[in-house]
Amino acid sequence: MLRRTYDGQVCSIARALEVVGERWTLLIVRDALSGVTRFDGFLHRMPIARNVLSDRLNGLVEHGVLERVRYQDRPPRHEYRLTARGRELTPVVLALMAWGDRHLPAPTGPPSVAEHAGCGGTVHTRLVCDCCERQVPPGTVVRRSGGVATPPGPAAR
Repeated sequence: MLRRTYDGQVCSIARALEVVGERWTLLIVRDALSGVTRFDGFLHRMPIARNVLSDRLNGLVEHGVLERVRYQDRPPRHEYRLTARGRELTPVVLALMAWGDRHLPAPTGPPSVAEHAGCGGTVHTRLVCDCCERQVPPGTVVRRSGGVATPPGPAAR
């Protein structure tokens, strides 16, 4: 049975999934990146229960991905704005979108494209080496330990 958290794993990916790995969370970030800021706006774009949306928004605020800003006093109303930390998820969302378009295409083509607001060009995510500045194909990337001892996995025991 899968656990609900990734406690005990020495892994940056597991820690990130604690924040954005739940089913609706990246879709909320996706919509926030598209300019949605209000609770009803998120609710209108996704078939999500109100209580689940509220929980996910609160979690994203708690982790500094969104900030809750009052826009009306009577009655009190708030909107949810991406923080710098939240905007840093742009490449993650775009990479997932591109992967989905490539491997799980819709019959009518991609439902959306990413464009550069400055010139209208299509935006792509790429792996680039910071040493030689060349584009790196995914199959040539290796992960190395960052110096932190990691416990052996089940296969090593």
